[in-house]
Amino acid sequence: MPIHTPAFAAQSSAPRARRLTTMLGLLAASATMALAATPARAEFPDKPIRFVVPFAAGSATDQIARAIGQAMTVDSKVTVVVDNKPGANGFIAASDVAKAAPDGYTVLITTNTTHAANEHLFKKLPYDPVKDFTPITALGKGGQIMVVNPQLPVNSVGDFIALAKKQPGKLSFGSGSSSSRIAGELFQQMAQIQLLHVPYKSNPLAVTDLLGNQIQMMITDTATGLPQVNSGKLKALGVSSKSRSPLAPNVPTIDEAGLKGYEMSYWFAAYAPAGTPKPVVDKLNAMMVKAARSESASNFYRNSGTEVFTSTPAELAAFQAKESDKWGRIIRGANIQPE
Repeated sequence: MPIHTPAFAAQSSAPRARRLTTMLGLLAASATMALAATPARAEFPDKPIRFVVPFAAGSATDQIARAIGQAMTVDSKVTVVVDNKPGANGFIAASDVAKAAPDGYTVLITTNTTHAANEHLFKKLPYDPVKDFTPITALGKGGQIMVVNPQLPVNSVGDFIALAKKQPGKLSFGSGSSSSRIAGELFQQMAQIQLLHVPYKSNPLAVTDLLGNQIQMMITDTATGLPQVNSGKLKALGVSSKSRSPLAPNVPTIDEAGLKGYEMSYWFAAYAPAGTPKPVVDKLNAMMVKAARSESASNFYRNSGTEVFTSTPAELAAFQAKESDKWGRIIRGANIQPE
């Protein structure tokens, strides 16, 4: 009796088809259950953010980090922890952030010291100020103030220059940041005087020695120096900006006080480790820009004479490049040899 192959094939394939349909159904059900069991990725940020500061507590950088952090906490309900890692011209803090996980939870709150000046002051850095970081936003900029110990017999920039010329190499100036150091170096170069430079881990430490008359002068950020001037513990001779500070309107600019053409300023900015995802960087940028312009952070800006200065990540990258070029020219012009 002949066998009809097509009918046989149809009968044989039916069970296989039913088994395949059943297996596909089971796989689909398993996938659905697996997706349901996988927790949804939390929206950034869902844990505390660490602000790493390259200078000591009490410094202007520390103050702005705390002001921004507090404003972010008030607005976003996210905890911000300030971690001071002073020393080595910002090397320690910058290296710490450069090596941190690029997840947005470690942020460097820094200045032109680590991201514009250091590459021209040192032959080798333990971090790359461009390749190791992702810019977030600029935070502020401002001028510095030239202060001396009240025991020094001078009352003006001209008096200080005259005294220094009578005692070459005898008067000292301290600095706890590249901004402070270059301000002092530029001053002595333009005034054609010889001063002894004494380095510190941060400006507040230098101010302590200035109060004790261990050093005679420094040009420091207004947030650190002005409170000591207002209390009568230090004497202000001039400010480094183009115009007088609204916080000290009676203190002339160093330029108008006798050293024509002198100007030196500083800036603050925030950076994440290289490789931080763009959505996280954008979220940090939005949070920090809002914090910088908030009422809760306004006390820092107002009391320190710092101008609110924010940016997009791309704008900060371009600004940093221009600043690095400028600081390089100043350092070379002052004949400072890289260490």
